[in-house]
Amino acid sequence: MKKEALTICPICKEKLVITSLECKNCNTEYKGEFHFSKLASLNKEQADFALIFIKNAGNIKAIEKELNISYPTVKKNLDDLISALGFNKVEINVEKTFNNRKEVLQAIRNGELSLIEAEKIIKEMEE
Repeated sequence: MKKEALTICPICKEKLVITSLECKNCNTEYKGEFHFSKLASLNKEQADFALIFIKNAGNIKAIEKELNISYPTVKKNLDDLISALGFNKVEINVEKTFNNRKEVLQAIRNGELSLIEAEKIIKEMEE
């Protein structure tokens, strides 16, 4: 059974660094200070969500179906993942991407918009 590397110290909760790497095939050993990637710092739930997000090419409708969760839950998980990776959440101005109600309705069908977001966009179109 493979063990996953710890990235956080279980005692003081600080980030760990790797100080030694070894090749089991040729016994070459590397010593130094090596840091984990941002992806390695994700907890299991975040890493699992990231893999499902990538597998589904970011299609929120497909992610909802696979995980049996709602649109707001997918968005919350994505926001948590963005934050865990150290990025700022990007606010997308979706109002400018839709030219008419038909495009908004199609975005709802595709799982790209929630009903609340669509309602806001349609109201702004009518103004």
